[in-house]
Amino acid sequence: MLAIKSPRAYAHESGLRARAGEFIKPYASHIRIFTSPRAWQAVNPELTQSLEANNIRWEIEYLTGECTDDAIETLKHNVEQQGAELLFAIGGGRVLDAAKAVGSQLPDLKVINFATVAATCAAWSPVAIVYNQQGGHVRSQPLGKMPDLVLVDSEIIARSDVRYLKAGIVDALAKYYEFYPYQRNNPNDLALDLKVMTAKRALDLYRELGPAAVAANEQQIVTPELVKIIDANIVLAGLANSVRDVLPTPGFAHAIHNRLTHQPELHAWLHGEKVGYSLLVQSLIEHDGVPDADLLALLRAYDMPLTLAPLTGDRAATIRTIAEQIKFPAASAERLPFRISADALEQALLATENTF
Repeated sequence: MLAIKSPRAYAHESGLRARAGEFIKPYASHIRIFTSPRAWQAVNPELTQSLEANNIRWEIEYLTGECTDDAIETLKHNVEQQGAELLFAIGGGRVLDAAKAVGSQLPDLKVINFATVAATCAAWSPVAIVYNQQGGHVRSQPLGKMPDLVLVDSEIIARSDVRYLKAGIVDALAKYYEFYPYQRNNPNDLALDLKVMTAKRALDLYRELGPAAVAANEQQIVTPELVKIIDANIVLAGLANSVRDVLPTPGFAHAIHNRLTHQPELHAWLHGEKVGYSLLVQSLIEHDGVPDADLLALLRAYDMPLTLAPLTGDRAATIRTIAEQIKFPAASAERLPFRISADALEQALLATENTF
């Protein structure tokens, strides 16, 4: 069974925050805003002026920590207490995932996501990533209901730290390197073909336009290259994740990432940076200790961490523990053309210590 689960609509334009009220008005006039202090500052005063001009009433709530079960439950309670018709989430992945999770639990609630960084495909992706209070990955929660609308303002993203864009590029290009290996043993899977085709289109864009988009972000200007790369990070990566079949094809690098989130020394790394390092580890396993040269060049071009330099204490013991605690479904591992084991992971993790 092939299924595609995506938001109902997507809108991206420079200066869109000044038209936010126009987009929201057809859905609701009484809303709850869920955001972070930094994201709220980034979109204002233009956004609130637009809401007021369209007679939209709102109450606001801030997420100051992780997207946890407690944060999701608190937001759900507050939405219900307010009687809000729509949840308007403004921010990065943690904010957007919490909003998606709440929307999935409340069938009558409309959800609009406004992405203020292009660091992940969270605005679009059909899962909510739930963490513990310390930032450790707990689970990837499938959504029963998707957002009604995803909004993107390229001016806001152009003004954000370029580190977010680079991390988003690598998180998105990871889809190709994670999904493509499955094709070797599953050549007749249409869902997998669609995932790989979409991911390959994103990868091609990064090779062609990525450097120019990064340069535009560094200069805080909106260019056609930056616009295309933002869409690749959010739409193409999100769409690749949105295609499903009965046989799951989880990304192995993301499984490595999930364990790295539990390492306190790596908490300052962005999601895409952990994924970038994890791609290197996957490639070392896949290619018998010699990473894919094109992938390594991309990781270097986008300033990904290539070692576990922040680790403290007995590094060898910590690396062994990390390797033993990486979890990946056995049924999915059987569909990949390389063998996954704690020993192979340990060897790959250790190889990054001195080689790259």
